[in-house]
Amino acid sequence: MTPVEPSFPPLLTGIAVDAGTDAFAAACEGARRGELGAGDFVWSRAIDRISVALVLEPDVDRRRAREMLFVAMVALADAIGANTPPEFAFTWLWPATLRANGAAVGQMRYQEAPAASDDATPDWLAVGIEIRLFDVTAPEGEPGERPDRTTLAEEGAGDLEAGEMISSLARHWLTWIHRWETDGIRPVHEAWLFRADGYGKEVALPSLHGEAKGIFLGLDEAGNLLLKAEGGVRLLSLAEHLAIQRPEA
Repeated sequence: MTPVEPSFPPLLTGIAVDAGTDAFAAACEGARRGELGAGDFVWSRAIDRISVALVLEPDVDRRRAREMLFVAMVALADAIGANTPPEFAFTWLWPATLRANGAAVGQMRYQEAPAASDDATPDWLAVGIEIRLFDVTAPEGEPGERPDRTTLAEEGAGDLEAGEMISSLARHWLTWIHRWETDGIRPVHEAWLFRADGYGKEVALPSLHGEAKGIFLGLDEAGNLLLKAEGGVRLLSLAEHLAIQRPEA
């Protein structure tokens, strides 16, 4: 079967890279060089996974620009929901792990141009999405033997085709960007928390300073995770967990 070529809505320009090329890395490098700009949607021709990245040129400060990570995630959820059975459970772990029926199926990626301070506007940012559709080679053991890792095919979504999913994702992504522009971050956070594993419950999350335990209260306006722990509310930094370079003092 010939792979379906993705289609893109107005305002987005599709840029294909070979299956062996890291779409996110290509987007970041192109943005750094000034060769890619706002609305350039880099996608991989790989058929076994979705590997895409969107370049944007924000007109908001660094902290607000990072809201695009959550915008991308809720757009992805809508795209997957439109192409999978109702019982398919697509969720995530803060800040960037994508899950299907409780097992990791992919990840989000984020990078931004250096800025002088958190109040400064980065020249560009890139948000990447990586999801495993199926295993090209037969995995060791039987499906389900690795509960920490899965593919969409193993979870009952084997009919998904990369090109069609990328087309759907691009449309939903643009829709959510528009909603963010008109309604702000609140509806984005509400949609994100709806699919957040552990929300409102006791969780144990890896952090840069050891395991963090507490009740997952939600997110603050900057996308940092709020935990109710012994001694009060603890904040887990989104920037630190995404390894975003801090502004120079």
